[in-house]
Amino acid sequence: MKNRIPLFRRVLVLLALWFTASAASAQTQTVPVAVDVNGQVATIRVGPEASPVADITLTFDSAAGLSASSLGVSAQMVNPANPALLARLANPQLLQVDGAFPLLVTVEPPAAGGLQFQRTVRVEVHTHALSYSVGSSYRLFKAPVGGQFRDITDEIAPGSVRARGTTGGFSQFLVLTDLRESDVVVAEKFDRLRGTLATLDAGERAPLSAMLGDAEAAVSAEDYVAAGNHLDAFRARVSARAGKGIAQVWQAGGGVENPAGELLAGAATLKYSIAYLRDYGL
Repeated sequence: MKNRIPLFRRVLVLLALWFTASAASAQTQTVPVAVDVNGQVATIRVGPEASPVADITLTFDSAAGLSASSLGVSAQMVNPANPALLARLANPQLLQVDGAFPLLVTVEPPAAGGLQFQRTVRVEVHTHALSYSVGSSYRLFKAPVGGQFRDITDEIAPGSVRARGTTGGFSQFLVLTDLRESDVVVAEKFDRLRGTLATLDAGERAPLSAMLGDAEAAVSAEDYVAAGNHLDAFRARVSARAGKGIAQVWQAGGGVENPAGELLAGAATLKYSIAYLRDYGL
C-alpha cells in the first residue's frame, strides 16, 4: 500500500495536466458583432443586442472607404490558458487575460474593401464585465494577427471599464491586466518610439530624437511635468510634418507605411505610462 499511494497521486497529477492541456487547446468561441458607421466613427456591438459583451468605438482622424464591411470586424472569446495566446504575450506571468473578459477583437480590413485613413484611429473598448478602480492595472493591447501584443493605452476610465488607446494601424485588440513595473513599461515604449524613428529620413529623425531624449532625461530626473511637455512638443512636430516629410496613410492590404500615426500613438501611450509612474510609483 505504501508504494501505491505515491503512484496513485502521480496518476492524478498526470490526469490533471492532461485536462488542463486539453482545455488550453480548446477552440475559441466566436461572438457575433454588429457594426454601424456614422461619418468618421464606427461603433461595434459585441454579443447579443439584449446583453452585449462590449461596445467598441473607432474614431478616425480622416478615413476614406469606411463602412461596416470594409472594417472586417470579428470577435472571439479566448481561453486565457491557451499556449498559442500566451506565446503572444511578452511576459505571461505579468500580462494576464481576465477570465471575466477574455475577449479578442480583430479588425482586419479586406484589401478589396478600400479602407484607408490618415494618422490615427482612437479605439475605445467599453465593458461592464470588468470593474473600474483608481489606479487600475487594466490596459488596452494591440497586435498584428498572430503577432506579439503591445500596450497602446492612453486612458482607463470608469463606466464600468473604458480602455482607450490610439493606433496608426490594425488589427487585434485585447484588454489585459498588466502587472509589470511602470519603469519597465516606460522604457519599452521609449524603445519602440526609437524603432519607429529609425525608419525616417535623417532630417526628420534628428529633431524628434532630440525631443525624445529630453523626455527620457526628464523621466530619469523624475521631472514628469517636463517629460510630458517634451512629448507634447514631439507630437506637435510629428503632426506638423505628417503628410510632408513623414508618411501618414494606412491602407487596407498593406504596402503603405504610416509612421506619423505610429509616432503619435506611441507618444500618447508613453505619456500615459509616465503619468501612471508619477501618480502611483509602480
